[in-house]
Amino acid sequence: MPVKAVVWDIDDTIFDYARADTVGMHAHLTAEGLLERYESAERALERWRTLTEHHWARFGAGGITFEAQRRDRVRDFLDAPELSDADADAWFGRYVGHYESAWSLFPDTLPTLDALADGYRHAVLSNSALLVQDRKLRVLGVRDRFEAVLCAADLGVSKPAAEAFHAVCTALGLAPAEVAYVGDQPEIDARGARDAGLLGIWLDRAGSASEPPAGVHRIRRLRELPALLRSDTRFGAQSTFG
Repeated sequence: MPVKAVVWDIDDTIFDYARADTVGMHAHLTAEGLLERYESAERALERWRTLTEHHWARFGAGGITFEAQRRDRVRDFLDAPELSDADADAWFGRYVGHYESAWSLFPDTLPTLDALADGYRHAVLSNSALLVQDRKLRVLGVRDRFEAVLCAADLGVSKPAAEAFHAVCTALGLAPAEVAYVGDQPEIDARGARDAGLLGIWLDRAGSASEPPAGVHRIRRLRELPALLRSDTRFGAQSTFG
């Protein structure tokens, strides 16, 4: 059964989230006069990322709302458990302004979408919220490239649960075996997609020394994706992509 559609992760896959987060948070902390609370900007950013991972995991596990994980991140970062929801939202909103000013696609995103435009349908499955990701895609000028945009906060289930991957397959009207999923996380994205019956593809931009999960294909750059999709390697053919 040939692949008919490519489903995409967004952050750190087609959108350079890490750069935007770094540049945006540095500008925000400078504007807020908070850099002096930490030994360096790097330490402040490390703490923010650690808290982001922690509270995103709580959200992904279904124990907290999308809005609450944002507020808890702010409270923990500022060491201010008494901070009101309104003040936490306002602080995060000011950060978002700096973060959004640094938004950009990876250089290989548009060329790859162009190369695949005629042969494949496209959709998005993200562990964020539709309100956030739909706007991001519109600001970046690529929303019209995707038939559907599905997000965990709205689905009520997140990757790597098979239900999340099957939801996007249903939205496309395709069987899982007809869909490839591309994401930057080997377990949450690629293994999760594989376990759900999709073609799981790990976009390993950093060149990790780790082996990909069994049955998962690894690419280093998006420009490798068209050849991988043409190779049809799920059913015994040799893959040159690792």
